[in-house]
Amino acid sequence: MSEEVSGTEIPVGPQHPSLKEPANFTLTVDGEVITGADLKLSYNHRGIEQAVLSKSYLENIYLLERICGICSHAHTTSFAIGVEDLLDLDVPRRANYIRTLIGELERIHSHMLWLGVAGHEIGFDTLWQYAWRDREIVLDLLEEITGNRIHYSINTIGGVRQDLTAEQRETVLEKMDELEERIDFYLETVPNEETVRMRCENVGTVSAELAREYCAAGPVGRASGLPVDVRRDAPYAAYDEMDFDVITDTAGDLLARTTVRIREIAESIKIIRQAAADIPDGDLKASPKPVQALLAQIPEDDVVSRYEAPRGELIHYIRADGTDTPERVHIRVPTLANWPTVVEALRGSYIADTPIVVAGIDPCISCTSRIGVETDGSHDGEDSFNLEELREYGMEWYDKRADGGSVTGDRQFDQGDRP
Repeated sequence: MSEEVSGTEIPVGPQHPSLKEPANFTLTVDGEVITGADLKLSYNHRGIEQAVLSKSYLENIYLLERICGICSHAHTTSFAIGVEDLLDLDVPRRANYIRTLIGELERIHSHMLWLGVAGHEIGFDTLWQYAWRDREIVLDLLEEITGNRIHYSINTIGGVRQDLTAEQRETVLEKMDELEERIDFYLETVPNEETVRMRCENVGTVSAELAREYCAAGPVGRASGLPVDVRRDAPYAAYDEMDFDVITDTAGDLLARTTVRIREIAESIKIIRQAAADIPDGDLKASPKPVQALLAQIPEDDVVSRYEAPRGELIHYIRADGTDTPERVHIRVPTLANWPTVVEALRGSYIADTPIVVAGIDPCISCTSRIGVETDGSHDGEDSFNLEELREYGMEWYDKRADGGSVTGDRQFDQGDRP
């Protein structure tokens, strides 16, 4: 992900005060203006996709939940929907309403967290403190409903594990009234605040053409005029019964990404009110059978499930081999789709804009970490790793790197590349 440009090179990362997780940017600059950028990922690889293959479908719900603390419900819902498709399960409407409600609370949680981080990156720490204070409203609701503030553990195969009581519904509706007042304040204040306009307006611009070419996802794409949202375009859970708008802007700059996210919070409040007020009666699970008994019937097949996570379209691919453990699980997170727009947005920006341009896509770096393996071209299984081989190979790679060497042989490990 690079382009040959002459000039002075400045490294940013993989360890840098403005980066919450490791990534490596090499910026080519002419004075204070960035003329080229090169991005390398995969300094925080955790081997989630490999670890999934050693656990049952039910156990994997709790493993996949830990891919990201902010998108934990997104991952478990997407995975559960895929397994339910394999089993041809019809999830009860009440369970789908609960999934929808938790998903929108999570979206507010994510966008409010991002708003605070963005304020901090541009030196507007008052916005950071306001946003994180108001985010507590949502975290308290999630804790009351599920027992957890971050990893909710409410999903299971075929439905949800916990019900929404009448008292909790009333609390949700009351808190949405309180939160709506705060969102009205942000919609009025943030886009017009001098610090925000100076640091975000006409900064990190991604045109609609570039966003479409690079398949930008979520608020990044919508801020550049792409009206794409899986909740509307391929409805899941209870979204086909919800009335909401897909929020877009045409400016494509950091200010547009900020206002899109704030306006999306207002739409999430609208969806949460509908889900809490109109939740139907019914069961919480598709079948009275234990989940383990259902998974014993899983056929050999594969499936793709899509979910509109707070950062954009999340894709889970599952291949089943007829056992209670998956043969393959591959996850395409929205940050991976949005990284190319960061490289383009950095070109023409000032060096001082780098932290907020990177933060503009709300990156989850450990979600996107990948490794690449150079092989001799055969496909007979000789060049694949199991988990233990991968662990040993990683230790060997770092030992040789510390000694100034590199791993050689038929299988070479390049930490900077991704498939």
